[in-house]
Amino acid sequence: MPFEDMCREAARLGCKGFDLVPAQNWPILKKYGLIPTMRLPNMGVTIPDGINRKEVRDDLVKSMRPAIDECAAGGCPNLITVSGSRRGMSDAEGTDNSVAFLNRVKAQAEDKGVTICLELLNSKIDHKDQMCDHTAWGVEVCRRVNSPRVKLLFDIYHMQIMEGDICRTIRDNFQWIAHFHTGGVPGRHEIDGTQELNYHFVAETIAGLGFTGYIAHEYKLSPGRDGIQTLNQAIEIMDV
Repeated sequence: MPFEDMCREAARLGCKGFDLVPAQNWPILKKYGLIPTMRLPNMGVTIPDGINRKEVRDDLVKSMRPAIDECAAGGCPNLITVSGSRRGMSDAEGTDNSVAFLNRVKAQAEDKGVTICLELLNSKIDHKDQMCDHTAWGVEVCRRVNSPRVKLLFDIYHMQIMEGDICRTIRDNFQWIAHFHTGGVPGRHEIDGTQELNYHFVAETIAGLGFTGYIAHEYKLSPGRDGIQTLNQAIEIMDV
């Protein structure tokens, strides 16, 4: 489906915006009353080479600064980032390196009102060797940076694979979470009765904590399923 048609249908269903849409398409979002809820970084930050890699830190800072400015100018509240792969690096060293990077850009994010969201990813299936693969590691990075504009993107799909105990983990670490992604386990398919999580209960937990940010649906269509119908179903499941 063409992107503009997707925007039209999403707005009709009551969506507020889209994650990870390139900036050149933001005018199409705004045409339908939608916002860019999460921006991809500029070139430089990749799944393997993230903020824990000291050797690319200067390049990452140079790429993130204009991205923060663009978010602020375009009404995008969040900017995604990732830890990077371990490649033999200890968790302690990766934490130190990530904190050092975020400390260089947090003042700009605070000044511009843009939240840098460190995504929690699974290292078991989709992102082998990724360092930020447990909530505790991501929380420690955010705690040490100590900025209201450096938080976690809590990807429920990834953390169900790595940790389980999703609702307790969200409750215990809520102050460090700025954004959520959904997705069914197994396979990152629809968040309905075909997968193992009760997403309506998860939504009740998040709403009960007073969450005011965004929850983005990030799943792959199962064969034969209709994208608009499954999106509408996801909205109904998460509506509390």
